[in-house]
Formats: sequence, C-alpha cells, structure tokens
Amino acid sequence: MEKVLVTGADGFIGSHLVDLLLAEGYEVRALSQYNSFNYWGWLDDVSHPRLEVVCGDVRDGDFCRHITRGCDTVLHLAALIAIPYSYVAPDSYVDTNIRGTLNMCQAARDCGVRRIVVTSTSEVYGTAQYVPIDEKHPRQPQSPYSATKIGADAIAKSFYNAFGLPVVIARPFNTYGPRQSARAIIPTIITQIADGAREIKVGDLTPTRDFNYVKDTCRGFLALATAEGIEGEEINICTGTEITMADTLQMIARLMDADVKWVQDEQRMRPRKSEVFRLLGDNNKITSLTGWSPQYKLEDGLRETIAWFTCRENLAKYKSGIYNQ
Repeated sequence: MEKVLVTGADGFIGSHLVDLLLAEGYEVRALSQYNSFNYWGWLDDVSHPRLEVVCGDVRDGDFCRHITRGCDTVLHLAALIAIPYSYVAPDSYVDTNIRGTLNMCQAARDCGVRRIVVTSTSEVYGTAQYVPIDEKHPRQPQSPYSATKIGADAIAKSFYNAFGLPVVIARPFNTYGPRQSARAIIPTIITQIADGAREIKVGDLTPTRDFNYVKDTCRGFLALATAEGIEGEEINICTGTEITMADTLQMIARLMDADVKWVQDEQRMRPRKSEVFRLLGDNNKITSLTGWSPQYKLEDGLRETIAWFTCRENLAKYKSGIYNQ
C-alpha cells in the first residue's frame, strides 16, 4: 500500500485531500503545524486506521527529512496563503513558502521518493496578459505572497533540473468549498448572509476569478501524483471559466434567497498595483496529460458550500463580523 505524506494537511485544501486519499485506499501521513494545544485544524475530527497525524513545521529541515522517510509520494501544500497578511508580515512568507519548499525538496531527494507535488498558485501569473492563461504565461509578483510562491516554484524546478528530483508543480486556480478561510470572497459572503447581515462588506468586486470546487482541485492533485512521465512539469488545475466577484455575490445571494446589498470595505481592498484583475486558466495541459477535467459547475459547488457553512456547528467556527487577513 502506497504511503503519502501531505504537508499542510490541517488546512482547507489539505484536509479535503486527506479525505480523498483515505477514500482511495492510501496510507496517509498528515502534517499539522505544531502547537502546544495538540490542535490538528480540520483533521481534529478525523479518525482512520490508515491516517497518521504528525505535528511540526516545514521550516525545520531535519524534521522534514524525518517525516518524509518511508513515504512514496509527497504532496506539499504547507504555506502561508493569505495575501493581505503578506503585506504585514512578508518575512514569515519567505521562511515558510520558500525555505519550507526548499526543505521539502531536499527531504524528498534524500529519502528517494517516487514523486513530490509542490503546490503553486494562479497568483504567480498576476493580472492576465492574455487569456486563457497557460503555463507559459509570464510570472508577475504583485504581492509578497505571490513573490514567495514564484520563488518556491523556482526552487522546486531547480531541483528537477539540477538533481533529477521527480517533482511536479501543481498550480490550482481559485479553490473554494467547505472549510475555507473566511478571508476568501466566497466564505466571507456566505457567512455574513448566514449571520443575518444585509449589507455585505466586500473589497473590489470587478476582478474575475476561475473558481474551482475543492473536490475537483483534490482530484487534480491526485491525478498529478499518479500520472506517468510528467516530472518537471508545471500544470494548471482550473475550470477554464471566469466570473466577476460581483456576479459571484449575486449568485450566492440568489441561492441563499437573500436580499442584500454590498458595501465596499477599504481594509479588504488590495493596493491598486497588487490587485489581480483577471484570472482565467487554460486546463488543456492537465487534461491531455492526466485525463482530469472539472466535474462541478460553479452553482453546484456553491450549493454544497452554502449547505456546509450554514450548518450551525460549522458557522459557529467563523467570526463573520471580523475581517480575517
């Protein structure tokens, strides 16, 4: 039975990926960031005989080698991802995103893994210079976060070129779904409506995004972990469709049967040159190499997401009145 290490397993996408791997019969070692409370994030309520949860930090190279030993495949998702917080604490993004990726690549090389999938982001492309955005699109560091992810991608690619590390760079576009941080646009709209707000605080609603439901994103990761002959490739995981933030808000309000209006909140606005105004991905590469294609339409994914967030137990975990960077 193949053993898979998932870093960042306690987070939004990582926890869903653990669910998928267990359902598919894999043995999973899941990394949760160390804390003194023994809190495992979204894995706290998961119990499975093939799941091993370990606590630690990807910023420690020796620890990364320790957790990689005995694993066939590494899915490296651990990262700081909040763009607004990267304006406040860029040093921490360099440490976690760049050095953490360096440590995991070194560990994968030392331990002789079959495949390491390193997680990138569509933010590395910045505002589209052309659409759909394929993997050859120029990189544009429009935030400290995206700059560190560009750096992490370069580290991973250098290990493939210099040492033959069997690495694949997965580049998911805007993933949404249950368990997502309320900092993101879709959860912030849903949670405010669910808590009874009729004036929804938002940032700029003019940008477009290529929203990908989390279950489709995780299927993409699994496809990139198992496909043959794709080492060294950078591969988008996206739907090939786009929608404005404003139309997304209106769709959510309609699905929640809510009569709301939006109010622009300055603290949710990115600096003008840092905003990514258009993202529309090209998924031809992942489709041709792996056969993957998105299964969820946006409205169907939103229905599942709304159902999860409006469950009282889940909604109680969020503070919709506080903007979380």
